[in-house]
Amino acid sequence: MMLMPLKAISAILSYPSTDLQAAGPELKAALAEGDLLTPKLVDLLSRLVDDIAGMDIYAAQERYVGLFDRSRTLSLNLFEHVHGESRDRGPAMVDLVEMYRAGGFEPIASELPDHLPVLLEFLASRPMAEVKDVIGDTAHILENLQTRLTRRESGYAAAMAALQHIAGVKADAAAVEALLSVPDEDPDDLEALDQVWEEAQVTFGPDPAAGCPQVRDMLANLDQPVNQPTDGNRATAAE
Repeated sequence: MMLMPLKAISAILSYPSTDLQAAGPELKAALAEGDLLTPKLVDLLSRLVDDIAGMDIYAAQERYVGLFDRSRTLSLNLFEHVHGESRDRGPAMVDLVEMYRAGGFEPIASELPDHLPVLLEFLASRPMAEVKDVIGDTAHILENLQTRLTRRESGYAAAMAALQHIAGVKADAAAVEALLSVPDEDPDDLEALDQVWEEAQVTFGPDPAAGCPQVRDMLANLDQPVNQPTDGNRATAAE
């Protein structure tokens, strides 16, 4: 059974496109399907859908990049908030890809496996108990993102609130505080962005020695935020 509200949130959090703008009515209908979200959350997310659809596409894309691709503190790549640039990030990515493939899901090649919309696309076809477990493991990251987006008066904060509602768990206060202690970075610091592009590329692929890890084992270390302030910003290529 496909969890349509989760699939819709995955689309809403993706890089804006004309196809996404045109799908506004379908997205709003999907958000209201079943009882996964409260009427208030459906309304807030529907407003975000209308906002994205009503913008000039280049303005919508520029806003998205400015929010999510030019700052580590707002990155939608979950392991950015956990591993930063540590060596642990590569193996965690490989494990995540193996989890997807074990579930019959092939991640989008243009995005990293830990990209939140990719994870949500996968979870939209999984059992509800698994969905709650996995999203619950990211609760502190989601609350961190919601807080930062709310400070910027961004409608995208509603997506993070919706995901926390679906998880049905309260984020660990100490973990949230640790993430929020990292200062926001300047998205217009182009010199810092250039430094990020010079970082070594990480290649992800299946580990022949790995089995089929369970979701909880895969994302358990999301409960241990270790990201620290850095001099560089992270930019994701927008296509």
